[in-house]
Order: sequence, then structure tokens, then C-alpha cells
Amino acid sequence: MRENYLTVKGYGESEIVISKSRFLTYIERVETEEDAISFIERIKKMHHNATHNCSAYIIGEHDHIQKANDDGEPSGTAGVPMLEVLKKQGLKDTVVVVTRYFGGIKLGGGGLIRAYGKATTEGLLAAQVVERKLHHLMNITVDYTWLGKVENEIRGSSYTLEEIRYLEGVEIIVSVLKEEEEQFRNWLIEMTNGQANITFENAQFIEFFVR
Repeated sequence: MRENYLTVKGYGESEIVISKSRFLTYIERVETEEDAISFIERIKKMHHNATHNCSAYIIGEHDHIQKANDDGEPSGTAGVPMLEVLKKQGLKDTVVVVTRYFGGIKLGGGGLIRAYGKATTEGLLAAQVVERKLHHLMNITVDYTWLGKVENEIRGSSYTLEEIRYLEGVEIIVSVLKEEEEQFRNWLIEMTNGQANITFENAQFIEFFVR
């Protein structure tokens, strides 16, 4: 299972005009190739009268699904530069469609590559890039006499206190980065003189804005 990776927060769209041509960018987070294809088809249907609907996507933990489509633009001038932007930014599970309405001025190969690359970059700013970090939810069970100290120490730390359950013994649920779990355990054991029972409860991704 992947631990930390970059992707987009969710749906985003933007528009730029270059030499009278309109470039409309649509971006979404997807987990399967089927989802990516469905998104592309939806945008193409929405802009069925556009000159081009170029697309690119990158999916999978090891980026094993990568596709680029020029949709009638000269080979390698649209889909590939769009895909390269996704790869250079280190993104996963992301699909992008750039719709072009031709403005009457030809851009040439180099101009098209720059235009589609810029359109993709602008779209990513609208969609917002996030880093998803795998966290472990840890269950700390202690006697009620330890509650005040443990709660205060956790709230003053870099860890996130998610919940307190008042049962026979108090259970404190804390979110910890996976790679910091051992450090967290040692910290709690030392803090409570070994009186805390620490167990793994669940795993979840928490998102942090990157740009």
C-alpha cells in the first residue's frame, strides 16, 4: 500500500487564451482507467463542437497506466506535453482534458507544446495539488489518573488527537504518521512509565495542500 503521494484535491477547471485560441482545462482525481475514460468522454460530449479535446492521465501506485491523446493536433504536441506536466509534478491518479477552440492563428509545433503545457499547469492550480499521507490511528488505553497528563502532552505535540472515549479505562485515539509509529509508541511508554496499552486501530490518508 502506498504511503505518501501527490494528487489533485478534486475537480478543477481553468481557461487561457493564446493567439485567439481558447484553451479550457478540466482536471479530476481518478482511481481507475475506466473513471478517467468516463471523465474524458463527459468533457468531449460537453464540448462536442470544439476543435480538439486532448487528454492525458496517469494512474496507479507505480504510474503503470499512462495515456496521452492529441485528438487531431499534430502528433506529440498536445497529449504528451500534458502528460509530461503531470509526471514532472509527481502526480498520481489524475486525468486532464484540454479543450481547444481554434482562433484562426496557427501556433506551430513548439507553440502547441507550450500552450497545452501551460493550460495543464493552470488547470492544476485550479484543482489544487495535495499530498496524501498515510496515518495510523492509534488507540491508547490508560487509567483515568493518566488522562490529564497524556491528553495535554498529545495536544502539545505534532500528533493529532482525534477522539477520547470514556469507558472502563479511557481510550485516546491519536493520528500518527505511519513512519512515526514506533517513535510515538516509545514516547507514550516513557511518558506513562509503561502504563499505557497502545494498539493500532485503523489506517487513513490525510491530505495536506501543497500548492
